[in-house]
Amino acid sequence: MESELEPAINEWHAGVNAGDLRRAKAAVGDPVVVLGPKGAGPISPDQFADWVERSGIRLVPRSWHPISERLMVVEHDATWPENRTPTRVAIVFRVAGGKVTAALRLPDLRSALDLAYLCREMAATE
Repeated sequence: MESELEPAINEWHAGVNAGDLRRAKAAVGDPVVVLGPKGAGPISPDQFADWVERSGIRLVPRSWHPISERLMVVEHDATWPENRTPTRVAIVFRVAGGKVTAALRLPDLRSALDLAYLCREMAATE
């Protein structure tokens, strides 16, 4: 059986990077858990689409780091309309049912990997 992890994350990138709000909404679970510089918590697909539109972010994947069947860390070069100079960030993705159910953005790969491994271990001990 092929993993749903990469296709779901690719679809998430496609919606976000195209600024396609319908596609972005369809790529995430309800709710989707987010983490970023302005906060953390569960949001609806509509709120996620609002963020896509408001932020104008574009994320170019640079490296992929599988953690488990449901978790992947992707390192990115991020740009925004007001800042076209790429900033390196990393996102911990969780996928379920073919949709991204968590996108936790951290400032660097090491922090994202540490969080992803912790999440994996917590899930394994439930």
